[in-house]
Amino acid sequence: MKYKGIILAILLTAAGAALLVLPEKNTYGGAASVGMPAPEFEYRDTEGRIWRLSDLRGKVVFLNFWATWCPACKSEMPYKEALHEKMKGRPFQMLGILFRDDPANLTRYLKTRRVSFPTLIGRWKETAKLYGIIGIPQTFIIDKEGIIRERIVGPREWDSPEAVAMIEKWL
Repeated sequence: MKYKGIILAILLTAAGAALLVLPEKNTYGGAASVGMPAPEFEYRDTEGRIWRLSDLRGKVVFLNFWATWCPACKSEMPYKEALHEKMKGRPFQMLGILFRDDPANLTRYLKTRRVSFPTLIGRWKETAKLYGIIGIPQTFIIDKEGIIRERIVGPREWDSPEAVAMIEKWL
């Protein structure tokens, strides 16, 4: 009988510890992954236009999380610009999401560098959590039905034949 109290205390402590280490509940069901539907989002771009992922069905979406302070993001920007130019007139939409950055920094950035595709500004913490962002730049290729087909962490030469072929297979 005297061990019941000790056993109960151990069980309660173990249950409390388990609650602390369990992942936080996510309404999406976990971070976005290849082969799964891309989480919906709604953001405004620098021009004030509202972008919803669901409105882009029928197009391949290139979704890139980046920041003005990120050297790797800066290094891949000319390649993204070249890819954006190559894909004009095709069912393709390139979007950037400003990540852990002040929109005022983006305004300054755009004065000295060309970014011809929309950059979305908003609740990046929420979207980054849904997409499981582990570092930037990070890019998702989402097919015409809204399914994530590629997840790329780190910078790429996006206008290379290999990168273009990877995207074209989803067009």
